[in-house]
Formats: sequence, C-alpha cells, structure tokens
Amino acid sequence: MIPKKLQNKLDSRKNENAFRQLGQANTLVDFSSNDYLGFSKSKPIFNNAHHYLLDNNLSQNGATGSRLLSGNHSLYHKVEQQISTYHNAKNALIFNSGYDANLGFFSCIPQRHDIIFYDEYCHASIRDGIKMSNAKAYKFKHNDVDSLEKEILRLGFNDNEMYVITESVFSMDGDSPDLKTLSTICKKYKANLIIDEAHAIGVFGHIGNGKVCELQLENQVFARIITFGKALGCHGAAILGSTELKDYLINFSRPFIYTTALPPHSLATIKASYNELVIESAGKESQLEHLKKNIQFFNSEIKRLQLQHLFIDSNSSIHCCIICGNEQVKHISEALKHRGFDVKAILSPTVPKNQERLRFCIHSYNTTQQITNVLELLTTFAF
Repeated sequence: MIPKKLQNKLDSRKNENAFRQLGQANTLVDFSSNDYLGFSKSKPIFNNAHHYLLDNNLSQNGATGSRLLSGNHSLYHKVEQQISTYHNAKNALIFNSGYDANLGFFSCIPQRHDIIFYDEYCHASIRDGIKMSNAKAYKFKHNDVDSLEKEILRLGFNDNEMYVITESVFSMDGDSPDLKTLSTICKKYKANLIIDEAHAIGVFGHIGNGKVCELQLENQVFARIITFGKALGCHGAAILGSTELKDYLINFSRPFIYTTALPPHSLATIKASYNELVIESAGKESQLEHLKKNIQFFNSEIKRLQLQHLFIDSNSSIHCCIICGNEQVKHISEALKHRGFDVKAILSPTVPKNQERLRFCIHSYNTTQQITNVLELLTTFAF
C-alpha cells in the first residue's frame, strides 16, 4: 500500500490513459531507439573497449568512489581530452548521464539575481536543473528568436548576468533553432548561450561532432551539453566549455561531487565509440552517410504519401507524427507493433495535450523498404 494521495495520482494517470509502464525487449523493426548509428550493438566497439582495458591493466569493475575521492582513474583525463579535441572545445567534464549533466550545470551556474531564458520545449532535465537554481527563469516561445529578444528587453537587459538555453535538436519534435541568429542575439545583449547537443552528436557535423561545430559557433557558446547514450551507443555525458567553467563545476556541481564515478569500462566504451566515429566519418559508406540518406529518404516518402500535414518539419533523426489523444496514438502504435514496427507513442503530459504523437527515430541500419512499409501502413489509419 502507498499513501492515498499517491494512489489517487496513479489512478488519475490510468483514467487519462497516460499510465507509464516499462517496456520489454523485442525483435521488431527499430523506429524507436536513440541508437542512431547502431553503435550500441557494435562488436568492434565492444571488443576495442575490452582489449583497451586489458592492455592498460584496468581490470576493475567499479570506480570505488566519487572523482574527488578515489574514483578519478587515469582513463578520465585521456577521454576528456579526446572529447574536447573532437568537439573543438577548450575542456570537457564527464558526468554520469545527460540528466546528471543538466542538473549539475543549471543548479550551480546561474546565481541569485541572474536571469535564465529557456526555450519552452527544453528537456525535463534542463527544467529540473533550472528549478534547483536560485536565478529567475523565463521561457520564450519555441524556436522563436523574436520572442527571446522581447523577453530579454522586457526583463534582462541591465546589469544582471543572463543565460539563454536551447537544444540543437529537440528530443520530442526533432526540429532545430536558428543557432546563428541566437548566438548573434546573445552576443548583442552579452548573454551566455548554452546548447544541449544530445540528439545532434553523431548526426550533424562533418565528423558527427554536432550542430555547433557544423555551424562553426564553438567560440560563441558558453557551454555545450553532450551525451553518449544516443548515437554513440554507450552511457554518460559531458559538459564542454572553458577551463574556468570546468573548475567551477568540479567545485560546486553537487551531482558531480556527490556521486560515484563511472567505472573504467564505461570510459573505455566512450573512447572506443569516438574512435569508431573517426573511422566511420572517413569511410565512403559510413554509418553517418547511411543515416543522412535514410533521413532524406524518410522525408521524401512523407511527401510522396502526402503526410506532410501530420509531421513536424525535421532534418534530424527524430520525426514526429501528431495524432491527438492518448487513446488514439496508443492504438496506432500498438497496431504498428502487430505489423512488426516499433514506433513509440508519446503521450501527454510528456507533450502538451492535443500534441500527442508517434515518434519515429531513423537509424543508419533501417532499410528504405522498412521506411516505405511503415509509412504506407501509417496512411491506412484514419486520423
């Protein structure tokens, strides 16, 4: 038994057809995972990480403590250096997850009397971190630079330190902001720009190093949050920024200070995944190229089947088909599963009411026939 108030909330979720349950592994055609390049199942990455540990006598299972105690094993420095070089950043600090990184950053960087401006569709981890901050926070309309500038002029253009937060690819929409214009506005008003690149790494940039690098905005951005659990197929995250920013996080970021560090195996896998990205980006038939071609083909099939009115415009790996109502979108998701396709229904309150959706994640290993089949099947449902 649990307290009555908690049971009432659970009952309410069930009544709204929004009750969450853990899924099970399946052998369906994958249009749901964040494993955009198939790295999570890569045998070369697995083997290279294993052999690196053996060759460097790193045969321990755990980190044994936080990085400020006993957990800062030698591999951390090597991997952080590798990451910062790959993303053309001054420095990198590894966190245990993307959620930890956002919580760790936003809970300690903005100070009392500072002002935060965040895109209204920013990820829950960003919003949770902001709630833990002592700064005042205001949202601006999604991907609307005019809305941001109006908010800055209304609230922040004075002696206050300002932070502007957005994502280079939004996880629930798959779209992107105008990062160049955003950086120009931030420079104009002396605001610090922070970009979450979780869903851009391994998808954008010549070598999969993200949209900031693709647009050559590295020097215009105060901090970047990158994660390794999506296209890199492993686990963990990092904050990219100046040496001073890294020093500050080490001293004041509680989710960094008070947690057990990642074990050597996790770091070795991150290292091997970055090495694989280097190899992939140099190949003529790389997974990066396959992914980009599949994204283009998915968009062309949407147009051929006249489904544009249902989909949010996207050139990322994430494509969302808006289907109003939890019951309706769950029904269609289940019907697709019965036909062999794993396409997740995203329900309210994860997304706003009447903005429920099917979320298609495109991968390098999806075939064009699979893409055609799932979209043609989608056309058979009445919306």
